[in-house]
Amino acid sequence: MNPRWTVRIARLVLTPVGWADLADLQAIKADPRVFAIMLGGVRTHARAAEELAEDISFWAAHGFGMWAVRYAATAEFVGLTGLMQRPDGRGVALRFALWPELQGRGLAREAAAAVLRFGHETAGLARIVAVARESNFASRIVLGGIGMRECGTFTQGGYKMVLYESVASRPAA
Repeated sequence: MNPRWTVRIARLVLTPVGWADLADLQAIKADPRVFAIMLGGVRTHARAAEELAEDISFWAAHGFGMWAVRYAATAEFVGLTGLMQRPDGRGVALRFALWPELQGRGLAREAAAAVLRFGHETAGLARIVAVARESNFASRIVLGGIGMRECGTFTQGGYKMVLYESVASRPAA
């Protein structure tokens, strides 16, 4: 992987997902506390491996994708975050998922903010979206806290979803 795709921030290191992350990704994606409310729901180990192969290919094709999030000091797996094309055509979406026991420490906000910056500044994306269930206040607080703004709602799987967006600011002329 391209070393410029690794993102280092105060407490975390974000690295593009790779085969070395498979066991961690299978564990978090199989955990209903984390993935029950995610698009596509809880994954089997086989599906998580298929998604990893897709994520690796996406990185190669687009220069952005999903990152494994680890503590910088210990390399302990915290969760995942990244940018992926939404299957519903709403655009490139910011995604994040952390172990529940690590939530409430500002880690999701740090990781998501770093990914949003990468998306606009490095990947050159003019618009990035994110989606959260209306009832998922923790994710909505993260998205608002990193500067994304609500721009619509829709229903998915019987749940009201809130659509957020971040539009890159244009340099002054």
